[in-house]
Amino acid sequence: MSQNNKSTILKAFRLLLQPVVRILVRSGVTWKEAAEACKTTYVEVASREFGLHGRPTNMSRVAIMTGLGRRDVSRIRKLLDAEQPVDFGRINNATRLLTGWHLDVDYLDESGQPKELPFAGTEPGFTALARKYAGDIAPITMSRELQRVGAVLELDDGRLRVLKRFYMPLTIDADAVLRGGSVLKDLGNTIDYNLMRDVDALTRFEGRATNANVRSVDAVQFRAFLEEEGQSFLERVDEWLARHEPPVDTKRRYKTTRLGVGIYQIQDDDQKPDK
Repeated sequence: MSQNNKSTILKAFRLLLQPVVRILVRSGVTWKEAAEACKTTYVEVASREFGLHGRPTNMSRVAIMTGLGRRDVSRIRKLLDAEQPVDFGRINNATRLLTGWHLDVDYLDESGQPKELPFAGTEPGFTALARKYAGDIAPITMSRELQRVGAVLELDDGRLRVLKRFYMPLTIDADAVLRGGSVLKDLGNTIDYNLMRDVDALTRFEGRATNANVRSVDAVQFRAFLEEEGQSFLERVDEWLARHEPPVDTKRRYKTTRLGVGIYQIQDDDQKPDK
């Protein structure tokens, strides 16, 4: 790689880091702690994804590729081996439950709207819904979490009403931070794939619609427009994905993969307002 190309990549990396560092500074994470996390990620990625003949990369090659000493690589690998993997189960299962509540005919009324559910009982209730879609997470735990984030409301008679279709943790909640990291990872993986794909391979969709000369006073109106249109689009995508998910009892017959799309608002808050 030429020095000019490396310089361009480092400039792009600094652009990527700006929102990440903003979150880190607000959260009290120092540059030394961030640098250690960066070293750990270098070793993790180099070990897992750059091996030869389908095997993990050996220690010497990781050291050469990352610029770290073998002692550092050995230390970090031991930490990685002992580290518990990030569990997105609660986030994923919460979204699956809310989606099932909106799409599963057992939980829809005659007009196709989600029913208000008793927590338990003989009729289809929240407990049965949670056991069907939320894995091994206790129904009472899931109910409290969905109420906490405003996705579900408990009515005066004890029945539960669904308010949202997607699980969105509260801001600065630990799950919200993990979700934010997973969103950046998804976007980064798409960009990486498009940059490094074979010439004859199809690109993965990634696009933007921006205009640098919109009146600042219209930002609130744009947010409302995006909330309505974006949510509608995501719900259509969600229905498409649900239709193409194999039945539970036949999943082992198929090779499955994770598919989806993300939409996010773009707004440069550092621009000077109109006078």
